[in-house]
Amino acid sequence: MCLDCPGKVKEEERYLAGSEIERFGKRETNVIFGTTSTKLTVLSVCHRITKAMLTCVICGEELLFEEDMKTHLLLSHLEDEMSCPLCSLSGVSYDDLTYHMNTAHPENHVQAQEPHRDNNVPSNPTPCPSSGTQATMITETKWMRNAVPATSFGGRTSSDKIRGPISTSGSACVTPDSSPTTRGCGGDERKTQGGQFPCPMCTLVCSTGPLLQEHVEVHLQVEDSAKGEGTRFLCPVCSVVCDDAPSLHEHVEEHFVELTRDSSALAPVSPGADLRLARKLQAEEDQRRRKEEAQLEAVEFKKLKEQFGLDGGGGYRRQLERRMEKAVAQGLMAPAEYHSKRAKVMEDLASGLDDGTTRTQGTLGALWEYYQRDPRGCAHIWLSAETDHYNSSEGDKGWGCGYRNLQMLLSALQRIPVFADRLTEGEIPSVPQLQRMIEGAWKEGLDPQGASHFNKRLQGTRAWIGATEIYALLTSLGLRARITDFHKHSGPGDTHPRMFEWVKQYFSQSSRGGRLPPRVVQTALPPLYLQHQGHSRSIVGVEERKNGSLCLLVLDPDCGVANAKKVLSADGLSAAMRHIRRFPSNMKHTQYQVVCVDQVLSPEEKQVCIRSSATLRVARIP
Repeated sequence: MCLDCPGKVKEEERYLAGSEIERFGKRETNVIFGTTSTKLTVLSVCHRITKAMLTCVICGEELLFEEDMKTHLLLSHLEDEMSCPLCSLSGVSYDDLTYHMNTAHPENHVQAQEPHRDNNVPSNPTPCPSSGTQATMITETKWMRNAVPATSFGGRTSSDKIRGPISTSGSACVTPDSSPTTRGCGGDERKTQGGQFPCPMCTLVCSTGPLLQEHVEVHLQVEDSAKGEGTRFLCPVCSVVCDDAPSLHEHVEEHFVELTRDSSALAPVSPGADLRLARKLQAEEDQRRRKEEAQLEAVEFKKLKEQFGLDGGGGYRRQLERRMEKAVAQGLMAPAEYHSKRAKVMEDLASGLDDGTTRTQGTLGALWEYYQRDPRGCAHIWLSAETDHYNSSEGDKGWGCGYRNLQMLLSALQRIPVFADRLTEGEIPSVPQLQRMIEGAWKEGLDPQGASHFNKRLQGTRAWIGATEIYALLTSLGLRARITDFHKHSGPGDTHPRMFEWVKQYFSQSSRGGRLPPRVVQTALPPLYLQHQGHSRSIVGVEERKNGSLCLLVLDPDCGVANAKKVLSADGLSAAMRHIRRFPSNMKHTQYQVVCVDQVLSPEEKQVCIRSSATLRVARIP
């Protein structure tokens, strides 16, 4: 019979091994509980110590002696890496684990620091602390590694700094002078009866302390799960909600599986793996951009070829045939008329001469008479030599302005004695024939850059020509031509007053002298070829107004045959002058090029010009 506890000896007595009974029997006279020193029988001591078995809070192992518990902690946990029993934390020291459990699991691991006692000072029984409605199952004391172990089981000195984590078996906190008790949810103390341990959180009664501890831990895990239900683990990539953190980690890793496969060739990962991957991505981006630029360039180049007649869609003859076929399809031309016109076109093309259907003769004579009758505020007027006005036809409409202006220049040169010897009087080449003549000039070595630009081929194309092609053809004919480039604006409002003044000096050079020139002067100078972006015209004179301003007189190949014919009638001349006069406000293109013919070339001078045409030199104003 236990001296301190009424009733029979508890069933837990049989859990004590024989060797343990012997060990306690040897020191039975030295066991001290509180202020009472009593010799206990071995059976009574066994009963008392069994009720106060020490449980390791790290691994749950139960030991009888505090010294054994300290040895267990030192060998099993302090020298090895420890892990948290409540979560997945592992590989930490005991101090770190204690700090972790105190901070991360305060609801499951309540620290109860016992005050230091002196061996000579008695202590009163201390009940187990409770928190709210939940009984405290584990009590832990702070301990240090370098402290001195206790000398006896029950006594505790002030130098006893090592107190391993201990817990009582079951739900009772046992003190040396008190019987096992259990503090319930309401704070009332319930003694174990018949070796039964009631759960403080439900009505279940356990037969042993370890069973009760495992049961209470189930309660705590259920509470943790209930608390965690409100936590949402949201994927930062696709906003999928996962159940827990590990599931979220695995889900996020799946987003990068493809990238991992692409970079698997770089494994094992080296310090330069990211740099190689960045260079690879940059190279792919550069290749894609170059491909897009090449496609865009091909489209733009195709548009330019179509615009300048280099798309292989046919030349003068093919365009004229398509226009006549379209007229037949629309009912504007009879089939018989179509065949007769087509036969005549073929004859003209074979002869190489222009058919004259778009030519207007007598234009300069009509202008001279007009200024003689009604000068209307003009101080002086200078006109070029007689020039025929050539308009574009159905075969070269939209691209033949350069060829038509060349025909105008040749018609004037044939009437000037100085240049007539180099030309055939009365014969103006057709547009296809002019293309052949320019190709012949390229074969002589003139303007190799221009020849390369057109791939040395103009016949059968709708290619536009400019000032350099005019220069090459005139040089091939033995005529000295000069190109003057007005490459930028020289006046306010994006105008070119320097170009207007240059044209006036060109036409007025024949009337320089001491005598006052007449109001209207028709010179023996050929007209000027005027080129700008997208179009070309012929300058056949200049007006000097009484206020000192200048006005150019130009013939436009695109004005139409009907408007060109109006110059020849007195009634329509005033209306036609709107198409001939060009004031500075009408000439605002950024760049203009003017080609003039001033004299003939000897064979030696011609060869010099051919050799120097590899790099054409022009006079730039300003």
